[in-house]
Amino acid sequence: MDILDGQRLLCIGDSVTDCGRARPVGEAPHDRLGTGWVNQVHCLLQATHPERRIRVQNTGSSGNTVLNLADRWQTDVLDLKPDWLAVMIGINDVWRQFDRPHHGDGVMPEVYERTLDSLVAQTLPRLQGLVLMTPFFIEPLRSDGMRARMDEYGTIVKAVAVRHGARCVDTQAAFDRFLAHNHSSVIAWDRVHPTPGGHMIIARAFLDAVGYRW
Repeated sequence: MDILDGQRLLCIGDSVTDCGRARPVGEAPHDRLGTGWVNQVHCLLQATHPERRIRVQNTGSSGNTVLNLADRWQTDVLDLKPDWLAVMIGINDVWRQFDRPHHGDGVMPEVYERTLDSLVAQTLPRLQGLVLMTPFFIEPLRSDGMRARMDEYGTIVKAVAVRHGARCVDTQAAFDRFLAHNHSSVIAWDRVHPTPGGHMIIARAFLDAVGYRW
């Protein structure tokens, strides 16, 4: 695995990352990392690589868009000086375009890409590793309006990762493999917030990206 002994992994994003984590920074023990994929990653690393003493932290915040991340990037990323950073953002950037289109708080693709690219550019030189994770919509019908839009933002994330030589996790593809055999309601009542099993899909996809051996 590519995360080395004693290194620190910080995960930032929206509610899918937050999952009730402690403030100001979520970190083990107990449930201070939240109940989602970040905690599952921590538990797997703790159980299978206890000798590495990898420190996992969570600064996800429910409801955030990439613009919210930019506003708190200094305190919630740069000041914490992580060795590895995982970023999964974009669900609210898209969702707000559909559930409250007249409020104007969705983030359009050009702004989304420009902001994410700027955050990556200023942070990557300080890191040992950066993992960008695509936003997702747990809906198998690709012609669904929100699914199609989310795929567009996923493509942006992949392009930013390629541009900067960062790692990328296609979380949408990971969910699509599940959806080939199951209805979306099995794993997410609103097609956005996963069950524990859905969070394990995310955790597994992330760990695959950092060379974890199952």
